[in-house]
Amino acid sequence: MAAVVDQIEMLLTESIGMFSFIEEKEWTFKPAPEKWSKKEILGHLIDSAQNNLRRFIVSQHEPDDKIYYHQDEWVRCQNYQSADIGELQQLWLLINKQLVRTVRNIPVAALKNTCDTGKEAIELHTLEFLIEDYHAHMLHHLKQITARH
Repeated sequence: MAAVVDQIEMLLTESIGMFSFIEEKEWTFKPAPEKWSKKEILGHLIDSAQNNLRRFIVSQHEPDDKIYYHQDEWVRCQNYQSADIGELQQLWLLINKQLVRTVRNIPVAALKNTCDTGKEAIELHTLEFLIEDYHAHMLHHLKQITARH
């Protein structure tokens, strides 16, 4: 598990550096009205970090708790498109630093605890799976953000 957390931490450092090469117009460009801009993708990653941080904390003590979110609605309600990109970058970085600290403190035995992430049906996943999935999810979206049009 430590290797995955180290990789998340490395992504934070690398990504903040790469973000500085993205111009404002690239951050706000929407490929289609229903598609997210890079700003909105970063906002989605902030939402993902918040929800997963909660999963990583709660599931240690309240296994099988239901913790999910409606990603499109969250992005729309928070209007990330009009937010200051510097603020979004700092929020993303800081919430993820806290997430890393939290994951490093999860007892090994608790990694087998489960969380229900299903919206309509029960979908139980271990904390270990959720941490690995979080890393893969972050990597996927960071590639979208750093890709050039």
